[in-house]
Amino acid sequence: MRQLFILLALGASLMAEGLTLSGSVISDNQKMITSRFMGFVTDVKVSEGENVKKNQILYSIDSREIDSAKTQAELSLQMYENQFTNVQINLNRHKRLLEKDMVSKYEVENLELAAKNLQDMISISKARLQEVTNQYRYLNITAPNDGVIVSKNIKVGEMAMPGMPAIVLSDLTNLKIAAEIAESNLGLIQHGKKVTIEIPSLQIKAIGTITAIIPSSNPMTHTFKIKVSFTTLNKSVYPGMYATIHID
Repeated sequence: MRQLFILLALGASLMAEGLTLSGSVISDNQKMITSRFMGFVTDVKVSEGENVKKNQILYSIDSREIDSAKTQAELSLQMYENQFTNVQINLNRHKRLLEKDMVSKYEVENLELAAKNLQDMISISKARLQEVTNQYRYLNITAPNDGVIVSKNIKVGEMAMPGMPAIVLSDLTNLKIAAEIAESNLGLIQHGKKVTIEIPSLQIKAIGTITAIIPSSNPMTHTFKIKVSFTTLNKSVYPGMYATIHID
């Protein structure tokens, strides 16, 4: 009976104390910034740790690739316009000759078809030229939202490659705490549950809400990742800070 009483008392104590998880602050809106086109970096306007605003220019690349595409588009357009002018002159002459029955209607129809085809090619070439011209706006890579630069992997003179992250931008207005919870403790949590979060280095203690339970366990530790949202007026909270989550 004494042993049973001790076990019950210990269980009641654990239930009263709840469960405390160690975690870290993360940004739930972290973006890898890259360029759409390949080109040499001509200017880098930000540094690691710098706060930036939405649409602020982060870095720029040269326009050689787009310049080449634009030149090709302009040459194609000019060629088709010259051909159309010549065909149109020839068509008008053949129409006059047809009235005098000096050429066949078949010849006139062929020239009319050639003129129509060239008009189509001119329209396509103009659209292509406009498309290439619009690409100049992508030479200046801008911030998609407010945030802080947490990583910068480019320098002036280096080649920027599409798909290769050049800058990592972290949104400090959308911070959460991530932690791992043992499989055996999953019954203590559910979406929307209120928990107590703490960031010891800043002496912050607040109420948070479980917003995500990632349904994929770590096979080595048999733990699941959870995310907790929280609100604080302290602007010194940054991703990577140590934090705890207390679950009643």
